[in-house]
Amino acid sequence: MTETTDRSGQLEREGDIAADYLEGLLDIADLDGDIDMDVEGDRALVSIVGGDIAHLVGDQGQVLEALQELTRLAVTRETGERSRLMLDIAGHREARRQALTALGTEAAQRATESGESVRLEPMTPFERKVVHDAVAAAGLTSESEGVEPNRYVVVLPKA
Repeated sequence: MTETTDRSGQLEREGDIAADYLEGLLDIADLDGDIDMDVEGDRALVSIVGGDIAHLVGDQGQVLEALQELTRLAVTRETGERSRLMLDIAGHREARRQALTALGTEAAQRATESGESVRLEPMTPFERKVVHDAVAAAGLTSESEGVEPNRYVVVLPKA
């Protein structure tokens, strides 16, 4: 068995553990929702879809972030290894990813046109990663500055 196959199996196990944990939470809260699991790159992706669950996202995704952290802790407790699992609820994170990709592309365009750095608002690590990827795809570089929870992305023009 190859290392890639081992890692894929480990990520699927993380997804299964996370799904069980989240199903328990939904039952306790008497909420309907289906759990979808996938593996993308080097992390397990777990989504809660359907039902009346949008309120589980919270203001600016704060409840989603907290549930993701609790789910990661549950997975870590079972596996003994730190989890990088990603949780999405009602498509919030995917919609946010699309908006951030557009923001990163637009910021790269502004930096190119103005020849000046473009500083964005503070973001979570997930959000910064999406923006960095979009800026790189546009052919520019970016860096994170500041201290959590106020870290932000600066898009640099070409030298």
